[in-house]
Amino acid sequence: MLGEYNIFSWKSRAKQEEEQTQYEKWAFPYGEMQKENLLALLGEIYPGESVPMLLVPFLTCKELYDTALKNNRSRVSALDVLINDYKKYKRIVKKKDMTTYLAVVLADCDLGEDSVYPSADEIRASAQELEKMRKPEK
Repeated sequence: MLGEYNIFSWKSRAKQEEEQTQYEKWAFPYGEMQKENLLALLGEIYPGESVPMLLVPFLTCKELYDTALKNNRSRVSALDVLINDYKKYKRIVKKKDMTTYLAVVLADCDLGEDSVYPSADEIRASAQELEKMRKPEK
């Protein structure tokens, strides 16, 4: 996962490729069509952004959400932590974009083999609902 990336890796090329394949299966379990559909959706939400600038925040949010769920948090509790404790990730995901990326992550979690995401407007509406979970800053 992203947190395990190390540029000074002493792993063999075969091990690195195996880990890359595993990561891609985790990130895009339905393959290339899912990735293309995701990039099309993110490109519509954030026009003009480069692929890395779209994928890095998405994959970061996906990993953080997945980790929170694995730490015995409920879906609501995981979202609450990510929405309200965003400062840890502010270099990767801007506060104003966190709920949008989380809305995409939730859509991704509910995705079927057809790899059809909700529309950009539906994602924006979901993000507005998630924004209601944000606690006022002190």
